[in-house]
Amino acid sequence: MWNRGAAEEAAAAPAPVWAEAPSEVERRLYEAKCRHDWAAYMDVLAGQYLYRLASRPWLDANPGRVPARMQPVWRPEVQGWCAAVYTEAMLPAPIEDPVFISESLGEYARGWSQQDPPWLAVNPGSPCEAYFPASQSLCALWQQHADRVPEVAPNLTLRTLWMGGPRTGAVARGLACGALLSVKNGQHWNSLGHGLGYNDERRLLDRWWSCTTRQTWRSHQEELLRGEMSSPVWEFTLGLRHSLAQDFGGQVEPAHWRQAAERVLRKRVATATIELTPDGVTRSEGPSEEEVEWQIDGVKRLIGRITRYEARFRADGLLPEGRFVRSVAAWDYGRASNMARFGLAARFCTLEEAEGAVLRAGRVSTIGYRSWEDFSAAYVLGRCLHFDEEEFGPWYEEMLTAHRLLTTEPESPWLTIPFRAGGGD
Repeated sequence: MWNRGAAEEAAAAPAPVWAEAPSEVERRLYEAKCRHDWAAYMDVLAGQYLYRLASRPWLDANPGRVPARMQPVWRPEVQGWCAAVYTEAMLPAPIEDPVFISESLGEYARGWSQQDPPWLAVNPGSPCEAYFPASQSLCALWQQHADRVPEVAPNLTLRTLWMGGPRTGAVARGLACGALLSVKNGQHWNSLGHGLGYNDERRLLDRWWSCTTRQTWRSHQEELLRGEMSSPVWEFTLGLRHSLAQDFGGQVEPAHWRQAAERVLRKRVATATIELTPDGVTRSEGPSEEEVEWQIDGVKRLIGRITRYEARFRADGLLPEGRFVRSVAAWDYGRASNMARFGLAARFCTLEEAEGAVLRAGRVSTIGYRSWEDFSAAYVLGRCLHFDEEEFGPWYEEMLTAHRLLTTEPESPWLTIPFRAGGGD
C-alpha cells in the first residue's frame, strides 16, 4: 500500500481549480489528488508515458540513447531540486530545442540514481501537480504500481485533447482524417505536438518509412497528399468499376468487371505504340504477350480480393449494403495527416508546415469522399490490400475496432465535425 506519511510530506500546496483539464489523464490525476488518494494517482501515472526535457544536439549526437541524468529544476513547493516529468497533454508547443523524450514510470523507477534530484515533480505548476521524494524505497513502490499495469498507454483507445488541440474547424477536420491510426495507436487524435517523444518518433519514422531527413519527410508528405503512394493498379481497378457503375446504373458483377478490365488492359498495352516526340514519330515496343497476360491475371485476382473484402466490410457494418469503394486514396490522405504529426514530433518540419499539411489532407479528403464512413471504408481497404493478405487478422481487426469507436463514441470527431466544411470554417 501507498505510504500515507510520505504522500502527505510530498503533497504540494493547493493549486487553482481547473475549469477543464487538458485530457482525461489530468482529470483523473486531479481527482485523485483532491481525495489525497496517492495510490490512485500513481496508478494513473503508471499507465502513461511521462515526458522530460532533453537537449536535441545531445540526442542527435547519441542516437538511440537517452540522457542518464535528469535535469534538475528548483521548485519552491518543496524547497528543493526536482526532476520534472509531464503527462502528454501538459507539454508546451514544440520548438527546435530542447525537445521531450518519454519513459514509463517503471523505467524512471529502475533508472533513478543518487546523482538524480531528490524529488520527482509531476506536472509542476498545474492543478494536478504532485511531488514525491525519490528515495530508494519509494522508487521500489513506483515499480510496484508499474508492475500492476498490463500496458502503458494501451492501443485502440479514442483519446481527445480537451485543451491545447483543435476540436473544431479545418485543422481539426484534417487531423480527424488521421484518426483511425491515432485510435489504433492510442494517441490523442487532435494533437500536433510531441507524439511519443523525439527519440521514439525518429526511430519509428526510420523503421516504417525509412525517413531520416527533412528532405525524405517532405517527399513522403507530398506523395501522400497527392495520393500517389498507393498502388496505381488499385486505383485503375476501382476506377474502372466506378465508370462501369455510372455507365450501367447500378451494381457491377465481378464477372463483368473482370471482362471489362481485360478488354481495357489489352487495348492499353498493345504490343506496339506510336508516339510523337521532339525527334518525330517513333514506334516503341510494348510489353510482351506474356507480360500482358500476367497483368490481366493480376488485376483479375485483385478484383476477387476487393470483392471479398467488401463483402466482409458489409457483414461487419463498415460498408453499407449496396455500396462499394471507389478509390483507396483515403489511405494516403489519412497517412498524410499522420505524417504531418510524425514530422513535427521528429522536428523534420515546423508547426506551421505541419498545420499546412493537415489542412491539405482535409481538403483532398473531402473532395474525394462523401462522408466519414465513405472515407473510412476506403482507408481500411487500402491498408488491408497492402498488409492483410486476406487473413482478416490484426491489420483488419484493429481498423474495424477504430472505425466502430469513431462512429459511436460521443466525443469522436467523426460525430462532432462535419465531413465537409460549413460556413464557419
